[in-house]
Amino acid sequence: IGVAGAGQEIQTRPFQLFTCRTWKGTAFGSVKGRTQLPGYVENYLQGQIELDRMVTHTMPLEDINTAFDLMHEGKSIRSVIIF
Repeated sequence: IGVAGAGQEIQTRPFQLFTCRTWKGTAFGSVKGRTQLPGYVENYLQGQIELDRMVTHTMPLEDINTAFDLMHEGKSIRSVIIF
């Protein structure tokens, strides 16, 4: 769960393949940006999707390095950069 660093590998025991386990990877949650994202935005604007409580930090572009530091330290859920 989450994003692995560049060059990292996933390891498992071969027996896990015989217990019907499935690994599935996606990029950006498998959202099709051009066709699905506008609908998500509309749902948010209508109050059908609650995103605001997931934003733990809002900061100007000048503080983007601080946002990365917070992310790497596990001290933020989602930071929004205003530019």
